[in-house]
Amino acid sequence: MQKIKSNMLLLPLKKTALVICLLSAFGSVSVAKEKMTHGLSSFGDLKYASDFKHFDYVNPQAPKGGLIRLRNLNSFDSVNPFILKGTSEILNADIGGDANFNFASLMTPSNDEPDAVYGLVAKHAILDDADKWVEFHLRQGPIFHDGTPITASDVAFTFHTLVKDGHPRYRQLFRDVETVQVLSDDKIRFSFKKEAFTRGLPVLIGRMPILSQASFDERPFKKTTLEPLLGSGPYKMVAVDPGRSATYKRIENHWADTLPVHVGRYNFDEIKVDYYRDRTIATEAFFAGNYDFREEFTSRVWATEYDGKPAVEKNLIQRDILKSKALTGFQAFFFNTRLEKFKNPLVRKALTRMFDYEWTNKNLFYGSYARLTSVFENSSLKATGLPTQEELALLEPWRAQLPEQVFKEAYMPPITDGSGKIRTQIRAALKELKLAGWTIQDKKLKNEKGEQMSFEFLLYDTGFTRIINPFIRNLERIGVEAKVRILDVASWQNRLQAFDFDIITRRLSQSAYPGTGLRDWWGSKSADIQGGYNLAGVKNEAIDALVEEVIKAKDVKTLTIAARALDRALMWGHYTIPQWYKASHFIAYWDKFGRPDKTPPGYNRSVLDTWWIDTEKAAAIDAALNQ
Repeated sequence: MQKIKSNMLLLPLKKTALVICLLSAFGSVSVAKEKMTHGLSSFGDLKYASDFKHFDYVNPQAPKGGLIRLRNLNSFDSVNPFILKGTSEILNADIGGDANFNFASLMTPSNDEPDAVYGLVAKHAILDDADKWVEFHLRQGPIFHDGTPITASDVAFTFHTLVKDGHPRYRQLFRDVETVQVLSDDKIRFSFKKEAFTRGLPVLIGRMPILSQASFDERPFKKTTLEPLLGSGPYKMVAVDPGRSATYKRIENHWADTLPVHVGRYNFDEIKVDYYRDRTIATEAFFAGNYDFREEFTSRVWATEYDGKPAVEKNLIQRDILKSKALTGFQAFFFNTRLEKFKNPLVRKALTRMFDYEWTNKNLFYGSYARLTSVFENSSLKATGLPTQEELALLEPWRAQLPEQVFKEAYMPPITDGSGKIRTQIRAALKELKLAGWTIQDKKLKNEKGEQMSFEFLLYDTGFTRIINPFIRNLERIGVEAKVRILDVASWQNRLQAFDFDIITRRLSQSAYPGTGLRDWWGSKSADIQGGYNLAGVKNEAIDALVEEVIKAKDVKTLTIAARALDRALMWGHYTIPQWYKASHFIAYWDKFGRPDKTPPGYNRSVLDTWWIDTEKAAAIDAALNQ
């Protein structure tokens, strides 16, 4: 279907609605123009017209019924996913859904577009042409699981609660919202700060999960809990076994079943998530038929563990590779630059040389991955070659605050021949460390105070040790004392949120058109916000300015220029040791499912929300397992 512009979908407003829409945040009359639209995206591009019947990637006749069993690793001690405290269970949307499983939002994404959302609780949105506000008009019919209607007051309550008492990321995401007005039970307006850059902000607001205000009259919001929150999505959490499992059931005759955004989706009657604390045990449980679907994140397991398994040889278990169009997440070792030993970029650059990725990929990953060389990998936002004149125009004012390499070729990490022989890298690293004040003394790398360079890799999973241990052996060759510390997931998360670590591995996901979330990743103001995503503690005026250039971009071309300039500054700042990626998903599943004939949407696996149980296949699987 050909893409259409949302500003081509203008509908005439009734006089009463027009009067309401002309009210500013302070009640005075505005002469700004408005446009009504059934969907939103950062740059106004929508694939689906206002009269679309269903998303292209679904089977509108998909049958409902059956159980799908999933696995998660580690544990949980809360079912409130909106606060900083605790380790929360929330239905894992990574394998093919969205946040609307439990908590409906004003609008919901389509998975075959980069960032478009379409009306769910909201029938449509009205945008100010000057990008100073967005108004949502709620449809009649949406209700919470207790049967009470979803109102604009619930939306306002949710916004204020998340910003005030929710996870700190919400304050960052929504900091450019100045006022929230409940215009009536079914109309709400979000007005933006005068000097704010608001591209993409209406989409973020549209995707905000909606909570029931009344449900918190007699229960605190800020505390961890094992009592499920009142939701409104197609699934409801019905059973919780702390740290062991969580069970969700589909709401029959859900209020959104016949909406275009739900047709053909959410087909399983029941979803059960079992928790495993050991990867090996979880893998064996899959082959034994204890759960139905897994995405494989370990290349060694994908390459070797399926061979010879009876269920695989009998074709009871299928494997597939789903291609991804999405901007890949940024996965890396993050230096904690709040620590004195990591403040000098020369030190970080030298330590990066000791990670022999080529040897790792060859010997541990079976050649499955490519090296990350960009914050915006697998997209046109990635910096390449020499900076263009447009990029230089953004970078030049900050030359004094940026490394000289930023103004030259795009970042490339050190490359080895994969043999494990890294003498060249060792010589270069020791030279850089000497310039930074670190020298070899008694076979130990020491600073001017005689303190040895030492640090920990903080983990919650033993699976990563096979990758880090060879790195540690290389670090020992330049006199560094490095070790791995493995904690339980709750302790690890607490340390992460308090920035109490030396080096940590994380993968941060991002949207196709990055926006305000970049402030949380890389902005100076977020570096000291507990629970924030600025793990490296980046505080750099140049990077702050470049982040704002990305956020204020009004078109894809301007966004691309700004993102590439930011990419150069971040990568050449050596705040991380970039790891690896693949532009695909390795999935394995027991052959009991039906799948749409369409090509997978590309921006999401869409397993949980578009697959279904094929009763004949499921019966054959049960018979085979019971033999």
